[in-house]
Amino acid sequence: MSFQDPVIVIGHRGAAGLSPENTLPSFRRAWESDVSAVELDVYAMEGRLLVFHDDTLQRTTNGQGPILASSVPELRALDAGGGEPIPFLEEVTAELPMGTGINIELKGPGTAAPVAEFMAGYRRLDVLVSSFDHAELQRFHQLAPEVPVAPLFGRWKRSAWNIAEGLSAGFINLSRGIASPRRISQARKRGLRTLIYTVNDLAEAKQLVSWGASGLFTDYPDRITTVALAASIPD
Repeated sequence: MSFQDPVIVIGHRGAAGLSPENTLPSFRRAWESDVSAVELDVYAMEGRLLVFHDDTLQRTTNGQGPILASSVPELRALDAGGGEPIPFLEEVTAELPMGTGINIELKGPGTAAPVAEFMAGYRRLDVLVSSFDHAELQRFHQLAPEVPVAPLFGRWKRSAWNIAEGLSAGFINLSRGIASPRRISQARKRGLRTLIYTVNDLAEAKQLVSWGASGLFTDYPDRITTVALAASIPD
């Protein structure tokens, strides 16, 4: 159960299709499904790292307005689903079974330095750090060059390969819409493993793996499993 698995299945925000996303029960549900790793999003606020995705509160909590307009105590008092609070990153890692990977996405502004500092105390974790904010990801890489990174792309950019090379990335994370046999092959030739998001159909997942994708993110790790995908790994 790690980023070294032959096919990598990553629980997206835990198991977002099964439990409230980015909550401790969601991560537990993913782990119970024997995922290779879990994915989560972090904001740095008041010296703490909060696990949360949106820049506003209303979709996933009983709060309103921008997340950055609230204090950490106010945020922790909210219901993030099922009566669960917004967790701190250390609360998630404290429950990680040994060997389970964790993909930390730098979501909020100014997350590079706090995440690098956090990682200094958790060197035994199998971590991959990613972001759509490639400048922030570059700052993280400069601070913690030993931690693997992966630039995220929702739309294809001609500069994608150069961005990955500049980060000394081992992975490149692509949306379903831009993943193709050709791009996956090009990534492999450049020494990059590809992780595709967010894949909730088993037939599509098998096709992506047959094209050579290294793994994928899913909201439903109970049905899209490493066992279900193993037969699709190309020789």
